[in-house]
Amino acid sequence: MTPKDAAIGPPMSVMFELTHRCPLQCPYCSNPLELERASAELETHTLVRVLDECASFGVLQVHFSGGEPLSRSDLPEIVAHAHGRGLYTNIDTSGVMLDDTALAALQQAGIDHLQISFQDVDEAGCNRVANFPNAFQLKLAAARRVSAAGLPLTLNFVVYHDNIARVPQMIELGLELGAQRIEIANVQYYGWGLINRSRLLPTREELQHATATVEAARVRLKGRLRIDYVVPDYYAQRPKACMGGWAQRLINISPSGKALPCHAAETLPGFTFWNVRDHSLEDIWYHSEAFLRFRGTAWMPEPCRSCERREIDWGGCRCQAFALTGDAARTDPACVLAPDHAVMQAAVAEMDGTQPFVYRGFHNVEKVLKLKNLPTV
Repeated sequence: MTPKDAAIGPPMSVMFELTHRCPLQCPYCSNPLELERASAELETHTLVRVLDECASFGVLQVHFSGGEPLSRSDLPEIVAHAHGRGLYTNIDTSGVMLDDTALAALQQAGIDHLQISFQDVDEAGCNRVANFPNAFQLKLAAARRVSAAGLPLTLNFVVYHDNIARVPQMIELGLELGAQRIEIANVQYYGWGLINRSRLLPTREELQHATATVEAARVRLKGRLRIDYVVPDYYAQRPKACMGGWAQRLINISPSGKALPCHAAETLPGFTFWNVRDHSLEDIWYHSEAFLRFRGTAWMPEPCRSCERREIDWGGCRCQAFALTGDAARTDPACVLAPDHAVMQAAVAEMDGTQPFVYRGFHNVEKVLKLKNLPTV
């Protein structure tokens, strides 16, 4: 029986990481350590063709991210084409490039939703983590601009050791700026975030306090503000269903066109990721070995294979399993039943809030590849 015969439907969403260029240098960025240069990025005509495939294939939503998607001058053209094909469009942006002209062009193109990320609600902290002067004020102005235009707005507050105590202020800022939805999103430790994990990871007590704050705010603000909450796995008892299960809901397309089951999949060795320049989305979804390898439950080792949660958490995160054990097919160490669960405790023991940040950026690529004992580019 082929995957298509098994009634696996098309992906709900396609995430286009349009570029790795970004004016910010956030040390928690989930982009790969080997950032792709502008010369490798997909051409406009290829992106348009892939958007046509999305519409024909039954995809409902397309998300444009990066890096900073506004670094691409053709973004309004891309959004307009997606809108014309009936696709719901969302842009994930830092906001620092979203001036009046940029927003007007996107609004004319038919953008449906914008998400703006904040590194902190403390101005100095935000600018320091972004490593960009005046980032906080530019983000505030962008969010107010989106609200004034009547467009749906999500604010993404990235949470880590330095700012987790300010979750209450994050919620209040979301209300002040007119967001319909906010994300309180603990750093996920992939890419640059993994390099900076010991500096970024909050304590168990900090996380518990933030969780209680979010739960109380959800009750208090029900019907007024939606609050999504993403926790780190390092204090978990069970893994979360990463991306809704490997290759079950999403295709992530890298700047150069590699189709990935999730945004961090390039960290996994032994995979060949087909490129949308050479293969259709449907062919990739149903027939590429990379998408089939961990789809479903047949690949699972024990204790996952016999676990009653195997079709709830789908074995957890393959990229996290590799990052922590060196084997993507191992049980996610986030699970308390995993043979490797102790590595989570070891990582927590390495926490050090005094370490300097290794900032994300092309200028630091060679440095971090040496830290990871990877070949430099």
